[in-house]
Amino acid sequence: MQLSGKTVLWCALFAFSASCGRSPAPVAQVVHAADAGPRPPARHEVHLTGTIQAVHFFTVATPQIGGQDGRVTLTRIISSGMRVKTGDVLAEFDRTKEQDNARDAKAKFDDLAHQVEQRQAQNRADAAKRASDLQAAEADLAKAELELRKGPLLSEIDRLKNEVKAEAAREHVASLKKSSGFHDQADAAAVRILELQRDRQKVSLDRALSNADKLQIHAPLDGMVALENVWRNNSMGKPQEGDQLWPGQPLIRLFNPSEMEVRAQVGEPDDLALIPGCRATVRLDAYPDLVFEAHMVSASPVASSALGSPIKTFSARFRLDKSDPHLLPDLSAAVVLEPVAKGGS
Repeated sequence: MQLSGKTVLWCALFAFSASCGRSPAPVAQVVHAADAGPRPPARHEVHLTGTIQAVHFFTVATPQIGGQDGRVTLTRIISSGMRVKTGDVLAEFDRTKEQDNARDAKAKFDDLAHQVEQRQAQNRADAAKRASDLQAAEADLAKAELELRKGPLLSEIDRLKNEVKAEAAREHVASLKKSSGFHDQADAAAVRILELQRDRQKVSLDRALSNADKLQIHAPLDGMVALENVWRNNSMGKPQEGDQLWPGQPLIRLFNPSEMEVRAQVGEPDDLALIPGCRATVRLDAYPDLVFEAHMVSASPVASSALGSPIKTFSARFRLDKSDPHLLPDLSAAVVLEPVAKGGS
């Protein structure tokens, strides 16, 4: 269909008016990074894994008995999870043999102590008798010397008799003095031998008493009890009464739950995040809904690696700000800390 010239003219005018009323197209504005101002320092979170540990803890082991290398029989042990005070009995082993040894050693020690006292008394009596004999001999010597002064008034035979008596008295006095010294040394040696035997028996008595005391283990601090696994009946399990355990075998772990911390390993790239006093958030894998606040207390200055591994890590400790009944040793935990980046406040 052909349009007339007037129709074409009207269509052109309508199109021109529509284009004039349209708003201009927006112009994109480009802002350079230099004009946007300084950006805040970049921050990143450091994620670590570690385990919950008690700040104050003590591991109780099967006691080592002096003079005995065999196993000891467990007769009493506290239940796991119990709270104890300092001095409470944690475990007790069969003490019958050590108590018998202590009684025998005590009897022998008392007997030797009495022998020492008896010997000392005998020595004092013998010394007094020797002193009396020496005093009598000196008196005889003085009398003989007095008789010698009568020499001019006596006959030759009597004078010679008095000289012989005086000489015999002098030798008797000298002999008593010499023998008295030897007797004193012999008596002192005899007493010393008995004293050494008594002291050696005292050592045996102290050892038996110490062994008996070691077989009863007391709590060295306030805390909670956790039983260790031991080898019993060809398998690992909790110790029970009647078990025979080897000396030095871990038996009980005692920890104070009021102060807990997380011990984690930090990789070398995250070492700069270990700022003294930096804050951290701790979550337990066993209780994911619980969140704890913590702060770093120490970190190893030297990195170490496992045998045969090229990866080195730093050991760090994060102290938890509050205690909680869910915080138990050896629980795995996730630690998140946000260190301040370089150039930040």
